Amino acid sequence: MAERILIIDDDVDTLRLVGLMLQRQGYQISAASNGTQGLSKALEERPNLILLDVMMPDMDGYEVTRRLRKNPATASIPILMFTAKTQLDDKVTGFESGADDYLTKPTHPTELQAHVKALLARTTQKQPADVKSTEGGAPLAQDHRGYVIGVLSSRGGLGVSTLSANLAAGLFTRDQADVLLAELTPGQGTLGMELGLPNQRGLTEILQGSVAEITLEKVQSSIVTHSSGLKLFLSSENPRDVSLTANVQNFEILVTRLAALARFVVLDLGAGLPNYVQRLLPHCSERIVVMEGMPSTIQHTKFLLGELTDLGIDPKTITVVLNNRQRSEAQMPWAQVQDRLGHSIAATITPAPELFLQASRLQTPAVMAQPTNMTSQQFLKLAEAIIEREKAR
Repeated sequence: MAERILIIDDDVDTLRLVGLMLQRQGYQISAASNGTQGLSKALEERPNLILLDVMMPDMDGYEVTRRLRKNPATASIPILMFTAKTQLDDKVTGFESGADDYLTKPTHPTELQAHVKALLARTTQKQPADVKSTEGGAPLAQDHRGYVIGVLSSRGGLGVSTLSANLAAGLFTRDQADVLLAELTPGQGTLGMELGLPNQRGLTEILQGSVAEITLEKVQSSIVTHSSGLKLFLSSENPRDVSLTANVQNFEILVTRLAALARFVVLDLGAGLPNYVQRLLPHCSERIVVMEGMPSTIQHTKFLLGELTDLGIDPKTITVVLNNRQRSEAQMPWAQVQDRLGHSIAATITPAPELFLQASRLQTPAVMAQPTNMTSQQFLKLAEAIIEREKAR
């Protein structure tokens, strides 16, 4: 695959001539005519090299470089500064801001090509092994990656949020680890109200902004800490925010940021397989599918498991949890459910309405309201199994 070069320059002639010159050498070229646009494209496309002009009206190349270096997602992209300035002090400023190389205009095509090749070769040699690609081929920085658990179900009302919250609480209780619970269901938030932290706007603001604005610092500032010690990144309750699920790329960048902020990250992905959930599932270390022992739900869950396989998800990384929320004769025993489903069931959560009522009154996960309760113990055992898998990865 051809290496990608992003050219950021307000001079249209430079964009055209340099772009054409490098295209003829076999590189993929994209262009931005100002610093703001360049920052956005750098984050969206993750080029192998950035060719950056210093003198631009809205934001000079030095500031663009500083911002690129500050963002973990773009910090390692090599930058070749390209400018008409020839003063030594200007070059020093360029290197101090984070540039890797410097050329003055006008430059001979052969000289430019030599510098480009040298920078790309140097980057290839030191590229870390923990850089992962998105579906579109752009690398995502993985300087630190927590163990990400995506929780979902075939349809609504099966207890995804309840399981997510209690799994996160179980991980925190059992390992005293840094645990982050992220509710990624815009406009359908429930955890904030249940845990005494309503009206959260962090997810909404991140989905409404540009991908260039989704920095580690911004995501971190949107996280709130529950009285239990759990870190929470919560959805809003405003139904209008459901439309934000269309901003798929924002979701992808967001999850890479969340993964850098805790040892365990539990994602409440809600119900079904909207496009953004399909794109997030490959970023998860494992996936938990929540179901109940009703004939229709078994069939829906079977369809969901088939779709996950079609998406390339390894069935070994899918854990099915049978969540029997009500005492009902219609609920099938787990062995019968497992047989009909054609997939092993790792855990069964027994009904405990009194426990969950008490947890709701205390505005805390059930696991923390009554740790010795039998249902709480089932959540804790599930957490223990995940801790073992995380240690073994």
